[in-house]
Amino acid sequence: MTEIPADGRPGLHDLRVLDLSRLLPGGFATVLMADLGADVIKVESPGDGDYGRLVDPDAFAALNRNKRSLVLDLREAEGRRTLLRLVERSDVVVESYRPGVLAGMGLGYERLRAANPRIVLCSISGFGQTGPYASRPGHDLNFLALSGFFAVPHRTEGSVDRVGVRVADLAGAMYAAYTTVVAVSAARATGAGRHLDVSLHEAATAWCGPLALPLLQCADPVDSPLVTGDNDVFTAADGGRIALATFEDKFWRTFRTALCDEFPALADDAYDRRAERTRAKKRIRALLTEVFAQRDLAWWTATLSGLDLPWAPVYESAEELLTDEHIRARELVGTLPGSADAPPRRQVRFPVLCGDDVDSLRRRAPAHGEHTAEILAALDG
Repeated sequence: MTEIPADGRPGLHDLRVLDLSRLLPGGFATVLMADLGADVIKVESPGDGDYGRLVDPDAFAALNRNKRSLVLDLREAEGRRTLLRLVERSDVVVESYRPGVLAGMGLGYERLRAANPRIVLCSISGFGQTGPYASRPGHDLNFLALSGFFAVPHRTEGSVDRVGVRVADLAGAMYAAYTTVVAVSAARATGAGRHLDVSLHEAATAWCGPLALPLLQCADPVDSPLVTGDNDVFTAADGGRIALATFEDKFWRTFRTALCDEFPALADDAYDRRAERTRAKKRIRALLTEVFAQRDLAWWTATLSGLDLPWAPVYESAEELLTDEHIRARELVGTLPGSADAPPRRQVRFPVLCGDDVDSLRRRAPAHGEHTAEILAALDG
């Protein structure tokens, strides 16, 4: 392997990753490694490169910081030869083509392994490399639909709805990054790499499974003991929303005894035990819905702030997120450097504090092909 520029980076500074993926799943998997010091070379096609550059430049910037960009045309023999030369000096290849596409270009795992027996190929796809759905196209919502995500109820009535965060894409990306680092460790010990088959559908199912499968024992999914009336989002008089999670008995008792003078309906101690509250989940939710609707969000914020309770105002804008005192104290959001062609951007740092030597917001996402000459010069050097 050629020497990788360390520039003070911690952790994975001796790991080289060739990122052939596009859009969110592969981008997130490799930025997790790049944030911790891996040298991630983003291999992009001529023309516009990663489609994410066109769809959402801000999201692209967050998913591709700390990487270098190399333009190669893998449809041409010269581009494939150059990639194989890079494979010889790398640890990992990450790709997100449909199954069979990479092999169809003459760059399947067997060919990569011939160039470097220690190479780890991480293939991220919607449904995996085999099976009846393997060739299907899909995006996050499709994978969630088949994962059990919509089978897990979160309140006593109404159907489960989707969330804006791409859960399947991010779950699969995290499994991909974690398994890749483990596989590289094994390859260095044994001299043998491997092909990792990451299915976004299966990753989402793995997250849903511990909550979905026990519902087989329930006549109605809402009968699940994890569905309760006092663990939900409630609307205040002015439309603001509050997340309350008094799952443990001590929190419920604190809540109702502190507020029963203001709201006499809370004076009843019949539901002070978890079992009773769960059996009466619909009644409890109706009670709390009525109580919260009587005061505005500012009143609830002032009142609940003085109590030792698991509650929170529901942030419904990025501005609220940025002004949160805890986020500011922890410096969770920082500024990614800009350039002549790209403005500085606010981004969330790597969410684990690893010490002073980890700076995950050290380098902006690369321009298309920005490092092509640099990488090829090192390859020929």
